[in-house]
Amino acid sequence: MALKVGQPAPDFALKSHTGQTIRLSDFRGKRNVVLAFFPLAWTPI
Repeated sequence: MALKVGQPAPDFALKSHTGQTIRLSDFRGKRNVVLAFFPLAWTPI
């Protein structure tokens, strides 16, 4: 599902390096968030 410019990112949750679950919505209204995706960055291709 592609987002259009200006459209909010859907909420998601990931584990931090300490094992804590962090949600994108945890930062809503508090901080700016930059999302960067590196497809295949850790694969041997």
